[in-house]
Amino acid sequence: MKRLQAGALAAVLALPAALVPAAAHASADPAHYTGTLPDGATWIADVPARWNGTLILFSHGFGSLAPANRPSEAAGQALLDRGYALAGSSYDPDGSLWALGSAVRDQIATGAAVSKIIGRPRTTLALGQSMGGLVSAELAETRAVDGVLTTCGIVGGGVDLNNYQLNAGHAIATLLAPSQDIRLTGYTSALDGIVAGAQLAQAVNDAQATPAGRARIALASAFLNQSSWFSGDAPPPRRDAAAREVQQYQWLTSGVLGFIFSGRYSIEQAAGGDSAWNKGLDYARLLRRSANLGQVKTLYRQAGLNLKADLAELTATADKRVEPGPLAWMTRTSEPTGRLAVPTLTIHTISDQLVPVEHENEYAAAVRAARRTPLLRQAYVHRIGHCNFTASEYVASLQALEKRVKTRHWPGTSAESLNKAAASLSLDSSAFVRYRPAPLVVQPSHP
Repeated sequence: MKRLQAGALAAVLALPAALVPAAAHASADPAHYTGTLPDGATWIADVPARWNGTLILFSHGFGSLAPANRPSEAAGQALLDRGYALAGSSYDPDGSLWALGSAVRDQIATGAAVSKIIGRPRTTLALGQSMGGLVSAELAETRAVDGVLTTCGIVGGGVDLNNYQLNAGHAIATLLAPSQDIRLTGYTSALDGIVAGAQLAQAVNDAQATPAGRARIALASAFLNQSSWFSGDAPPPRRDAAAREVQQYQWLTSGVLGFIFSGRYSIEQAAGGDSAWNKGLDYARLLRRSANLGQVKTLYRQAGLNLKADLAELTATADKRVEPGPLAWMTRTSEPTGRLAVPTLTIHTISDQLVPVEHENEYAAAVRAARRTPLLRQAYVHRIGHCNFTASEYVASLQALEKRVKTRHWPGTSAESLNKAAASLSLDSSAFVRYRPAPLVVQPSHP
């Protein structure tokens, strides 16, 4: 559901829900409620005894069919302690883990169901995490909420996600495992993706033993937008091509490829096919977009390999054609247009192995093209890992967004301002940092 017209939105908000209150709202402890939406999706909500009038509508990430209403236990408790009500749905009742076909509708209906119990919120803020960050980015283009905080979100969109993952898989399969039949698309079961992920990870593991293999791992990592910070207090210096490749290798063989390719089956299942394409793609031109071009060139030169020849082979053997139906579905449901309707704040760790921080660059460009930049602020956290935020980072970010909604003016959202706000909460540490992500290395969404 890309856009809700006024009539459709009103209809969703009016939908009845099966309500099962688990505690009285007058209790000193937060009241817990559950319910079922007309389409079969379920929801949960927790409401503190002294509710401050703000409802946090949480959108969970890929991999679960259970409802969730908080990004972490620590963050959820911190928000409840400060008077916020929390709610969230399971999304797709049909069982697709890539739930963008129903998630926006189900989140809006969850907010309506909870409001019937506790009263209409003065403010509703959407909070999304990972795939749920994409859901919240879609909510930001409606007026069903007052503001949106997207964390570690797939805000570059599902089409881009599918495309750069295909590009990396194609590079690994073609250059590191040419004698193997590794199926990268057209999965008929989840097992197909699991097998492909295992084959690709094994090819990377074997290739790490030689200079040529390491150069090609760096090339595939550039196409995957893979972070080069796996461990330590900071990423290796950009000039240290070898050290950066080692950390990319560690990410690729620590479950990243397995997660990516096992997940592609669910996306294909939801979209009715694979929206990705690479036939006719110029891989040399694509690589020139990468901030890691220098690293790749250095490692190829040290290995005595011909980078132009490898890129030409990737271009010549790329054969995944566009599937119009799946591409149209993904574009309609899973691609933010940038046309923000409400204030939006995004936060991202700078070393995110599953949703590269470069998504934020792509999202900012879409918002800029839509001329909605005044509604957007972006912040970054100096930390390793997907959605690896502290409770104080979540709460400080939500409160900054809430101030923007209530005053119509952005408070300080610089790293310094957010760290100061987080410290004042007396919860845990924060690590907001000044940062500018590189461009996302991916072909245009529409060939």
